Formats: sequence, C-alpha cells, structure tokens
Amino acid sequence: MSDPEPPSADGERRIYLTLRRVIDAPVEAVYAAWTDPAILRRWLAPGDATVVRAVAEAVVDGVFLVDMRGVDGRKWLVRGRFREVVPCRRLVLSWCWEGTDIETLLAVWFEPDDVGRTCLTLTHSRFVQDEARDEHVRGWNGCLAKLEALWTG
Repeated sequence: MSDPEPPSADGERRIYLTLRRVIDAPVEAVYAAWTDPAILRRWLAPGDATVVRAVAEAVVDGVFLVDMRGVDGRKWLVRGRFREVVPCRRLVLSWCWEGTDIETLLAVWFEPDDVGRTCLTLTHSRFVQDEARDEHVRGWNGCLAKLEALWTG
C-alpha cells in the first residue's frame, strides 16, 4: 500500500504512497479519464464529494485544477502543473491544496495488459507528514473506486 521511501543522501525522510489497480477498460479510455475535464468531474472526488470544476491541460506546464464540494458544503481546491506528459503511458504533475504552500508530486502510469485492461499505478510523493500521506491514501482509494466504477456500472 504505502511505504516510506528510504532516507535521501542528505538524511531527509521522504514520505509517499503507491496504489495499483487493474481497470476493466483500455489504456486510451483510462488515460482520457485523467486528461478530459468532463470525465474527471465524474470521479476525482472521494466519497460523496463532487467535482464542480476541472481543468486538465495535458501538456508540459499545462494547468491541472480540481474544485470539489462535499455534501456538507465543505470546499477543496487542488492546483498543479503537468511536469511530464507521455500520452497513454505516464502523467506527472505537481499537486498543491488551496491554503497551503506544500507542493507534492503525483505520477500515474498506464500499462495495457494482454486482455485489454489497464494496469494503473499511482504514486503520490513528497509528503511532509505521515498523517497527510494517510489522508491521501483514503482519498485516493475513494477516487479510484469511482474511476473503476466508470466501466463496471
């Protein structure tokens, strides 16, 4: 699930998470779910939260933005920039929640399997606390369940 990275050469501890899913859809469709704002709005908010606005300019230095609302009226806004874009293979982007200057890094790999499904690997890194990583594990698990449900009904 998530294991801390070994200490870096300068002794700084790196905290990250890695999640994997096999999604019953072709790579092109799963990649589009990360890069098409209309599809992002359908799944990139955990639990009962919804996405009210999404931007995904999937080019290097393009804007990534997701504006979420909880059923209780709470608001969350995440912004970032695409750092690497390899269509249907890999996305890397910065990730920064509104109200903080802590920037984390999100990397998503898309691998086709031999029966037309997508093996998705998500690594979210550069957390400064274990607690923040653990909150993101819960959030990402909720989001990825919604992503999988796009093709399972």
